[in-house]
Amino acid sequence: MNWKTLEFEQLSARELYLILRARSAVFVVEQSHVCLDADGRDEASLHVFAVEDMSRPMPILAYARVQPGDAEDPEIVIDKVLTSPLRRGDGTAEMLVERVLQAIAERWPGQAARVSAPVGLREFYEQFGFRKTEGPYLEYGVPFIGLTRQVRGSPPLAAWRRRERDRAALVNTFEML
Repeated sequence: MNWKTLEFEQLSARELYLILRARSAVFVVEQSHVCLDADGRDEASLHVFAVEDMSRPMPILAYARVQPGDAEDPEIVIDKVLTSPLRRGDGTAEMLVERVLQAIAERWPGQAARVSAPVGLREFYEQFGFRKTEGPYLEYGVPFIGLTRQVRGSPPLAAWRRRERDRAALVNTFEML
């Protein structure tokens, strides 16, 4: 698996095509989101993705778009988050979020990050320090929530992972009693 973090201008035509194809496969075909995917935000965004064997028709294994904040809304927006159906549940999604947060810390230090996600993914994002800030609300007929990760005062990513592991061990021990 090869990870890339690229500005729009750095994407090759093939990479852009494959990203758009993966986004359509997941959001339009699999999840039935009827929307214009090429929404005009890609050009100002950072693209974080994993690829494997670019000669294959669907080599994008994971992808996220990161949009910088502005003076009116300084929070970084993470959207278009996806993993290939072949890579779900194997840790690829966690690696993607870690790489996205690393890219945000390097490019926009001190900025909070925001993501909109299906309600069922709340715990997934909470393991990285995100907290629910809005919702639930409907997007494409599915209940979503808004989650934000504040940087100031947030423990490092490794601390969050360690805490979640410890919490899981506690729960497992309790369930055994």
